Amino acid sequence: MLEIVTIAALTDNYDFLVHDPASGRTAVVDAADPAPILDALTERGWTLDEIWLTHHHWDHVEGTAGLVEATGATVTGAKTDQHRLPPLTRMVEPGQSFTFADHEVEVLAADGHTVGHVAYYIPSSKTLFTADSLMALGCGRLFEGTPEQMWETLSRFATLPDDTVVYSGHEYTASNARFARTIEPENTALQARAQAIEIARQNDEPTVPSLLSLERATNPFLRANLPEVKEALGMTDASDVEVFTEIRARKDSF
Repeated sequence: MLEIVTIAALTDNYDFLVHDPASGRTAVVDAADPAPILDALTERGWTLDEIWLTHHHWDHVEGTAGLVEATGATVTGAKTDQHRLPPLTRMVEPGQSFTFADHEVEVLAADGHTVGHVAYYIPSSKTLFTADSLMALGCGRLFEGTPEQMWETLSRFATLPDDTVVYSGHEYTASNARFARTIEPENTALQARAQAIEIARQNDEPTVPSLLSLERATNPFLRANLPEVKEALGMTDASDVEVFTEIRARKDSF
């Protein structure tokens, strides 16, 4: 079984160590800042072998060079985004997979926040690293992609098993919860989650990762296809993409 370690970085970023005890191999998903990653490795006596990048934004790649210099780790990232990423050892494309220790890692398209964003899914451990696509109770702002692209991304993730653990890239959950309750104020699962988030943040505890089943039950961006959400927005006859677009627009001005 893989061990996953959540590492807080910068102001509100998360990077993730992925460790295989059987082989001793360790990867990190995204690299905001090398210092906390190296500290976490040293604390556990692990050696970094691989860096998996999700997208080109500086707060997800800035620490790559420092990690490579310190550890010699290889760097994996999207082929279509190679011109905006740090130098890559391995270029991947959505639909491909690679092996980490004895675990298959599937590369999933995650366009929307950026074009060329990818996610990494490990079926053996039901772990999904989504960075700034699907987020805890939210989704990334559409800086480059279209609502259609992001809705396609979220719909793709929604087909994964309920017990998939979603590792997203930022601690935005409390704000996302406040917004989500403006969309579905009567959603009891959302109300309970918002209370749990408030307690966690008061105790300085991370709200990432989260279960995909919980996202399905509470995340308005994953629920744009549901009749009750469309009714709440007065968009009963609208398409799923139109409803998603409206929710995203409301969040942008929230």
